[in-house]
Amino acid sequence: FLAGGCSVGPNYERPDVPVPAAWTEAQQKGVAARAIELTRWWTKFNDPLLDSLVERAAKSNLDLRLAEARIREARASRVVTASGAWPTLDVSGSYTRNRSSENAFGVPTQGAVITPPGGINLDQNLYRTGFDANWEIDVFGGVRRSVEAADATIEVTVEDRRDVLVTLLGEVARNYIDLRGFQRQLAVARANLKTQQDTLELTQVRFQAGLASDLDVAQQEAQVNTTASQIPTLESGLKQAAYALDVLLGSQPGTLWSELATEAEIPSLPPEVLVGLPSDLLRRRPD
Repeated sequence: FLAGGCSVGPNYERPDVPVPAAWTEAQQKGVAARAIELTRWWTKFNDPLLDSLVERAAKSNLDLRLAEARIREARASRVVTASGAWPTLDVSGSYTRNRSSENAFGVPTQGAVITPPGGINLDQNLYRTGFDANWEIDVFGGVRRSVEAADATIEVTVEDRRDVLVTLLGEVARNYIDLRGFQRQLAVARANLKTQQDTLELTQVRFQAGLASDLDVAQQEAQVNTTASQIPTLESGLKQAAYALDVLLGSQPGTLWSELATEAEIPSLPPEVLVGLPSDLLRRRPD
Protein backbone atom coordinates (compact mmCIF):
# COMPACT_ATOMS: atom_id res chain seq x y z
CA PHE A 1 0.00 0.00 0.00
CA LEU A 2 2.87 2.38 0.81
CA ALA A 3 4.60 1.69 -2.53
CA GLY A 4 1.33 2.11 -4.40
CA GLY A 5 0.61 5.38 -2.68
CA CYS A 6 4.03 6.82 -3.51
CA SER A 7 4.08 5.70 -7.15
CA VAL A 8 4.17 8.31 -9.92
CA GLY A 9 1.08 8.55 -12.11
CA PRO A 10 -1.58 8.32 -13.42
CA ASN A 11 -1.29 7.16 -17.02
CA TYR A 12 -2.34 9.55 -19.78
CA GLU A 13 -5.53 8.71 -21.65
CA ARG A 14 -6.47 10.40 -24.91
CA PRO A 15 -9.84 12.17 -24.62
CA ASP A 16 -12.62 11.02 -26.91
CA VAL A 17 -13.84 13.97 -28.97
CA PRO A 18 -16.89 13.19 -31.14
CA VAL A 19 -16.80 14.74 -34.64
CA PRO A 20 -19.34 14.70 -37.49
CA ALA A 21 -18.97 12.16 -40.28
CA ALA A 22 -19.07 14.75 -43.10
CA TRP A 23 -18.58 18.44 -43.64
CA THR A 24 -21.84 20.09 -44.63
CA GLU A 25 -20.16 23.21 -46.07
CA ALA A 26 -18.25 21.30 -48.76
CA GLN A 27 -20.96 21.66 -51.39
CA GLN A 28 -19.70 24.86 -52.99
CA LYS A 29 -18.20 24.93 -56.44
CA GLY A 30 -14.65 23.60 -56.75
CA VAL A 31 -14.63 21.96 -53.30
CA ALA A 32 -15.26 18.27 -52.69
CA ALA A 33 -15.78 16.55 -49.35
CA ARG A 34 -13.81 13.49 -50.43
CA ALA A 35 -10.59 12.99 -48.53
CA ILE A 36 -7.21 13.07 -50.26
CA GLU A 37 -3.75 11.87 -49.33
CA LEU A 38 -1.58 14.97 -48.92
CA THR A 39 1.76 13.24 -48.49
CA ARG A 40 2.87 14.41 -51.96
CA TRP A 41 0.57 17.39 -52.45
CA TRP A 42 3.04 19.28 -54.66
CA THR A 43 2.67 16.69 -57.43
CA LYS A 44 -0.86 18.04 -58.05
CA PHE A 45 0.74 21.03 -59.83
CA ASN A 46 2.15 18.68 -62.52
CA ASP A 47 5.50 20.49 -62.68
CA PRO A 48 8.55 18.17 -62.97
CA LEU A 49 11.00 20.89 -61.92
CA LEU A 50 8.98 21.64 -58.79
CA ASP A 51 8.95 17.92 -57.97
CA SER A 52 12.73 17.82 -58.37
CA LEU A 53 13.27 20.88 -56.17
CA VAL A 54 11.10 19.44 -53.41
CA GLU A 55 12.94 16.11 -53.43
CA ARG A 56 16.34 17.80 -53.34
CA ALA A 57 15.26 20.11 -50.52
CA ALA A 58 14.12 17.14 -48.43
CA LYS A 59 17.59 15.62 -48.78
CA SER A 60 19.88 18.63 -48.35
CA ASN A 61 18.11 21.31 -46.29
CA LEU A 62 20.23 22.24 -43.26
CA ASP A 63 17.31 22.93 -40.90
CA LEU A 64 15.88 19.51 -41.67
CA ARG A 65 19.24 17.88 -40.97
CA LEU A 66 19.37 19.69 -37.63
CA ALA A 67 15.88 18.40 -36.76
CA GLU A 68 16.98 14.87 -37.63
CA ALA A 69 20.05 15.26 -35.40
CA ARG A 70 17.76 16.27 -32.52
CA ILE A 71 15.81 13.06 -33.01
CA ARG A 72 19.01 11.03 -32.69
CA GLU A 73 19.92 13.05 -29.59
CA ALA A 74 16.53 12.35 -27.98
CA ARG A 75 16.83 8.64 -28.71
CA ALA A 76 20.31 8.51 -27.17
CA SER A 77 19.03 10.37 -24.11
CA ARG A 78 16.23 7.85 -23.79
CA VAL A 79 18.78 5.00 -23.67
CA VAL A 80 20.62 6.78 -20.85
CA THR A 81 17.38 7.32 -18.94
CA ALA A 82 16.28 3.69 -19.34
CA SER A 83 19.63 2.46 -18.03
CA GLY A 84 18.60 3.63 -14.55
CA ALA A 85 16.30 0.61 -14.24
CA TRP A 86 19.20 -1.85 -14.53
CA PRO A 87 22.16 -2.72 -12.31
CA THR A 88 25.20 -0.47 -12.56
CA LEU A 89 28.63 -2.06 -12.80
CA ASP A 90 31.93 -0.26 -12.24
CA VAL A 91 35.27 -1.91 -12.95
CA SER A 92 38.60 -0.13 -12.53
CA GLY A 93 42.24 -1.08 -12.85
CA SER A 94 45.61 0.64 -12.51
CA TYR A 95 49.30 -0.17 -12.64
CA THR A 96 52.19 1.83 -11.17
CA ARG A 97 55.94 1.18 -11.49
CA ASN A 98 58.47 2.98 -9.26
CA ARG A 99 62.24 2.77 -9.13
CA SER A 100 64.20 4.06 -6.13
CA SER A 101 67.58 5.72 -6.45
CA GLU A 102 70.64 3.80 -5.20
CA ASN A 103 71.81 6.97 -3.48
CA ALA A 104 68.87 6.74 -1.10
CA PHE A 105 70.86 4.23 1.06
CA GLY A 106 73.99 6.28 1.54
CA VAL A 107 76.66 8.32 -0.20
CA PRO A 108 79.28 6.07 -1.79
CA THR A 109 83.00 6.88 -1.47
CA GLN A 110 85.15 7.21 -4.53
CA GLY A 111 85.41 3.86 -6.26
CA ALA A 112 82.98 2.10 -3.87
CA VAL A 113 79.62 0.55 -4.77
CA ILE A 114 76.70 0.65 -2.29
CA THR A 115 74.50 -2.40 -2.18
CA PRO A 116 70.92 -1.93 -0.83
CA PRO A 117 70.65 -3.52 2.63
CA GLY A 118 68.77 -6.72 3.03
CA GLY A 119 68.50 -7.31 -0.69
CA ILE A 120 65.90 -4.57 -1.13
CA ASN A 121 64.62 -4.40 -4.71
CA LEU A 122 64.87 -0.91 -6.19
CA ASP A 123 61.99 -1.61 -8.59
CA GLN A 124 58.42 -1.68 -7.29
CA ASN A 125 55.33 -2.71 -9.29
CA LEU A 126 51.88 -1.92 -7.91
CA TYR A 127 48.72 -3.49 -9.38
CA ARG A 128 45.27 -2.38 -8.29
CA THR A 129 41.84 -3.57 -9.44
CA GLY A 130 38.34 -2.76 -8.27
CA PHE A 131 34.80 -3.95 -8.90
CA ASP A 132 31.60 -2.33 -7.76
CA ALA A 133 27.93 -3.03 -8.51
CA ASN A 134 24.68 -1.52 -7.31
CA TRP A 135 21.03 -1.75 -8.28
CA GLU A 136 18.33 0.62 -7.14
CA ILE A 137 14.96 -1.03 -7.66
CA ASP A 138 12.38 1.31 -9.18
CA VAL A 139 9.80 0.82 -6.44
CA PHE A 140 7.97 4.14 -6.87
CA GLY A 141 8.07 4.27 -10.67
CA GLY A 142 10.35 7.28 -11.04
CA VAL A 143 12.50 5.64 -13.68
CA ARG A 144 9.50 4.28 -15.53
CA ARG A 145 7.95 7.73 -15.70
CA SER A 146 11.26 9.20 -16.80
CA VAL A 147 11.37 6.67 -19.63
CA GLU A 148 7.81 7.58 -20.59
CA ALA A 149 8.82 11.25 -20.61
CA ALA A 150 11.83 10.41 -22.78
CA ASP A 151 9.56 8.51 -25.18
CA ALA A 152 7.29 11.54 -25.36
CA THR A 153 10.32 13.75 -26.03
CA ILE A 154 11.25 11.51 -28.95
CA GLU A 155 7.74 11.86 -30.32
CA VAL A 156 8.00 15.65 -29.95
CA THR A 157 11.29 15.77 -31.87
CA VAL A 158 9.80 13.56 -34.60
CA GLU A 159 6.83 15.91 -34.93
CA ASP A 160 9.20 18.90 -34.90
CA ARG A 161 11.03 17.32 -37.80
CA ARG A 162 7.75 16.87 -39.63
CA ASP A 163 6.88 20.48 -38.88
CA VAL A 164 10.18 21.59 -40.41
CA LEU A 165 9.54 19.36 -43.42
CA VAL A 166 6.02 20.71 -43.99
CA THR A 167 7.26 24.28 -43.70
CA LEU A 168 10.22 23.55 -45.97
CA LEU A 169 8.14 22.00 -48.75
CA GLY A 170 5.62 24.83 -48.53
CA GLU A 171 8.39 27.42 -48.80
CA VAL A 172 9.93 25.64 -51.79
CA ALA A 173 6.60 25.59 -53.62
CA ARG A 174 5.78 29.20 -52.68
CA ASN A 175 9.12 30.59 -53.84
CA TYR A 176 8.99 28.55 -57.03
CA ILE A 177 5.51 29.84 -57.87
CA ASP A 178 6.61 33.37 -56.97
CA LEU A 179 9.57 32.99 -59.32
CA ARG A 180 7.36 31.89 -62.21
CA GLY A 181 5.00 34.76 -61.40
CA PHE A 182 7.85 37.30 -61.53
CA GLN A 183 8.96 35.85 -64.85
CA ARG A 184 5.46 36.27 -66.24
CA GLN A 185 5.18 39.83 -64.91
CA LEU A 186 8.57 40.68 -66.40
CA ALA A 187 7.51 39.37 -69.78
CA VAL A 188 4.32 41.44 -69.67
CA ALA A 189 6.17 44.57 -68.45
CA ARG A 190 8.79 44.30 -71.18
CA ALA A 191 6.13 43.78 -73.83
CA ASN A 192 4.23 46.81 -72.51
CA LEU A 193 7.42 48.85 -72.50
CA LYS A 194 8.13 47.96 -76.12
CA THR A 195 4.59 48.92 -77.12
CA GLN A 196 4.74 52.19 -75.18
CA GLN A 197 8.10 53.08 -76.72
CA ASP A 198 6.64 52.53 -80.19
CA THR A 199 3.67 54.70 -79.21
CA LEU A 200 6.07 57.39 -77.94
CA GLU A 201 7.94 57.41 -81.24
CA LEU A 202 4.66 57.72 -83.12
CA THR A 203 3.53 60.55 -80.82
CA GLN A 204 6.81 62.39 -81.40
CA VAL A 205 6.37 62.05 -85.15
CA ARG A 206 2.82 63.39 -84.86
CA PHE A 207 4.12 66.26 -82.71
CA GLN A 208 6.73 67.18 -85.33
CA ALA A 209 3.98 67.11 -87.96
CA GLY A 210 1.79 69.37 -85.84
CA LEU A 211 -0.84 66.69 -85.18
CA ALA A 212 -0.11 66.29 -81.44
CA SER A 213 0.75 68.62 -78.58
CA ASP A 214 3.79 68.61 -76.34
CA LEU A 215 1.47 67.47 -73.52
CA ASP A 216 0.75 64.24 -75.42
CA VAL A 217 4.47 63.63 -75.78
CA ALA A 218 5.12 64.34 -72.08
CA GLN A 219 2.33 62.00 -70.98
CA GLN A 220 3.64 59.22 -73.19
CA GLU A 221 7.20 59.72 -71.91
CA ALA A 222 5.90 59.52 -68.32
CA GLN A 223 4.11 56.28 -69.15
CA VAL A 224 7.27 54.79 -70.64
CA ASN A 225 9.38 55.83 -67.63
CA THR A 226 6.80 54.43 -65.19
CA THR A 227 6.79 51.04 -66.90
CA ALA A 228 10.57 51.00 -67.20
CA SER A 229 10.94 51.73 -63.47
CA GLN A 230 8.91 48.61 -62.62
CA ILE A 231 11.26 46.23 -64.42
CA PRO A 232 14.23 46.48 -61.96
CA THR A 233 11.87 45.77 -59.04
CA LEU A 234 10.50 42.68 -60.78
CA GLU A 235 14.02 41.51 -61.64
CA SER A 236 15.04 41.94 -58.00
CA GLY A 237 12.02 39.90 -56.85
CA LEU A 238 12.88 37.21 -59.40
CA LYS A 239 16.45 36.93 -58.12
CA GLN A 240 15.30 36.89 -54.49
CA ALA A 241 12.94 33.99 -55.17
CA ALA A 242 15.71 32.08 -56.99
CA TYR A 243 18.23 32.72 -54.19
CA ALA A 244 15.65 31.70 -51.57
CA LEU A 245 15.32 28.35 -53.34
CA ASP A 246 19.11 27.99 -53.24
CA VAL A 247 19.10 28.55 -49.47
CA LEU A 248 16.24 26.11 -48.94
CA LEU A 249 18.16 23.46 -50.89
CA GLY A 250 21.31 24.10 -48.84
CA SER A 251 23.35 25.45 -51.77
CA GLN A 252 25.08 28.72 -52.60
CA PRO A 253 22.89 31.50 -54.07
CA GLY A 254 23.00 31.31 -57.84
CA THR A 255 23.44 27.55 -58.07
CA LEU A 256 19.97 26.92 -59.50
CA TRP A 257 19.88 29.93 -61.79
CA SER A 258 20.71 27.91 -64.90
CA GLU A 259 17.65 25.72 -64.21
CA LEU A 260 15.29 28.52 -63.26
CA ALA A 261 16.27 31.24 -65.73
CA THR A 262 14.25 29.73 -68.58
CA GLU A 263 10.73 31.11 -68.44
CA ALA A 264 7.97 28.57 -67.89
CA GLU A 265 4.28 28.60 -67.12
CA ILE A 266 3.03 29.25 -63.60
CA PRO A 267 1.97 25.90 -62.04
CA SER A 268 -1.77 25.53 -62.41
CA LEU A 269 -4.09 24.54 -59.61
CA PRO A 270 -6.07 21.28 -59.79
CA PRO A 271 -9.65 21.73 -61.02
CA GLU A 272 -11.09 20.51 -57.72
CA VAL A 273 -9.88 20.82 -54.14
CA LEU A 274 -10.46 17.71 -52.03
CA VAL A 275 -10.65 18.76 -48.40
CA GLY A 276 -12.39 15.90 -46.63
CA LEU A 277 -13.30 16.64 -43.03
CA PRO A 278 -11.56 19.79 -41.70
CA SER A 279 -10.75 18.04 -38.43
CA ASP A 280 -8.96 15.28 -40.38
CA LEU A 281 -6.92 17.94 -42.14
CA LEU A 282 -5.97 19.41 -38.78
CA ARG A 283 -4.92 16.00 -37.48
CA ARG A 284 -2.47 15.68 -40.37
CA ARG A 285 -0.75 18.92 -39.36
CA PRO A 286 2.52 18.41 -37.41
CA ASP A 287 1.53 20.95 -34.78
